[in-house]
Amino acid sequence: MEPPEASEDTRPRPGGDIGRTGALSLPSRIAVALGIAVVAVGTCVHLLAVFLHVAPENTATEQHGDLVAEYIYPEFEQNWKLFAPNPVQQNTHIWARAEVRKNDGDTTTTGWTDLTAMDIAKILHNPAPSHANQNELRRAWSFYTSTHGDQNRPIGMRGELSRAYVQRIVEDRFGTHLDGGTVERVQVRAATTPVAAPPWSDERIDTKTTYQVLPWWPVTQEQGQDQGQGQGQDQEDGS
Repeated sequence: MEPPEASEDTRPRPGGDIGRTGALSLPSRIAVALGIAVVAVGTCVHLLAVFLHVAPENTATEQHGDLVAEYIYPEFEQNWKLFAPNPVQQNTHIWARAEVRKNDGDTTTTGWTDLTAMDIAKILHNPAPSHANQNELRRAWSFYTSTHGDQNRPIGMRGELSRAYVQRIVEDRFGTHLDGGTVERVQVRAATTPVAAPPWSDERIDTKTTYQVLPWWPVTQEQGQDQGQGQGQDQEDGS
């Protein structure tokens, strides 16, 4: 006798088609495909822009340099160059102070607050310091100095953008209320000290600290909450 033919098992298997793209309707599959394509194209554009930004000057950067700069600055700016590292050779501390109007109408000026020292305190002994504490203030100041000429005059639209960027950071640090009053103006100064040459080098470097004091800036940013209480702990009295 011939063995009976095996009948086809048509019972549904648990989880057989669940989660498969083929189980989606045609419009859903089109939407998923478009989403993946948009993410892929956006990633490629970002990587290409960053590559052109850090690459040595070439025909592509000469033709599309302005377009790349508009995309990169200030959020994606890189402090290095492909094939040509550019390490920082100076220590810069950014200080700020605020002009505060009290409820009785009197105006007082706070002492200088070392914003860089505040960031360093958050980085020390921290196994996973934030990117903002490590780079935000430092890169903002580098952006400002590279886009301003003599007497703090901005160079093009990027100069005004860099000024607004630094001011926004300072306003965020102080908040809208400080020392029992409302912050009306802020002022920034920088103390820059060149790094001394290593003992084995014959290079002579003047390690004298230089100071750059910027004009007062009226506060323009509206804060949703008071971030300034207690921010004046590291202040130093000064004019």
